[in-house]
Amino acid sequence: MKSLFRRLLAVAAPPKLSDAQCDALLQGLPFLVRLAPGRLERLHGLVARFLREKTITPLQGLELADAQRLQLAGLACLPLLEFGAEGLHGWRQVLVYPGAFRVQRRHHDEDTGVVAEWMDELSGEAWDQGPLVLSWDDIQAELAEPGDGYQLVVHEMAHKIDMLDGAMDGTPPLPAAWQREWARDFQAAYEAFCQRVDDGDQTEIDPYAAEAPEEFFAVTSEYHFSAPDLLEREMPAVAGHLRRFYGESPIPGTA
Repeated sequence: MKSLFRRLLAVAAPPKLSDAQCDALLQGLPFLVRLAPGRLERLHGLVARFLREKTITPLQGLELADAQRLQLAGLACLPLLEFGAEGLHGWRQVLVYPGAFRVQRRHHDEDTGVVAEWMDELSGEAWDQGPLVLSWDDIQAELAEPGDGYQLVVHEMAHKIDMLDGAMDGTPPLPAAWQREWARDFQAAYEAFCQRVDDGDQTEIDPYAAEAPEEFFAVTSEYHFSAPDLLEREMPAVAGHLRRFYGESPIPGTA
């Protein structure tokens, strides 16, 4: 009976990173030293859970050492520091290409009956109930310039969080009152930004954010974690919501 109890306790116990893994995580993501101790401890728990629950599969001859897997997990868990482990629900696999990858697209126009097919070259993708797909070269390039406004893993994790309520629409699961405020402020900022892009203005924020409301959320999430001062200057209401949702960014920068 005692042995059974110990086995059940071991199964129920949350996973933990070893001291060596914590050191390796800080080596791979040095900006994490700016996290308050409690938030860093929370990140360690999320990373340990990520490594236990997710299968990281390198493709096309890519090999990832344990330290690199820790680095990837750390980036993926950054957006979950306040939201929590619920952001890991509904999917199990991370596919990692050496560089950009090509996917075939297909669109059926119901009005005309025309079917269009084409190839897209991507650096990342998040599938509903499916894998997170990433380019390792892009991740490393962004880590070399962490304040440049780009954070691929954060972008795709924002999509994963967005999908949790059953609709990828740029509004993650939130309490009702906050959700109304979020929808109001994000919609206003999105429409104003789209107008600037349509007018041909040079924007400090990547114009890809005008592609759709869900891309606006994902792109501004990148800026929260890579150029928060720039985001605050350009879109203060959006920056305020993201600061509340994600917590303070440990990566200072204005791009």
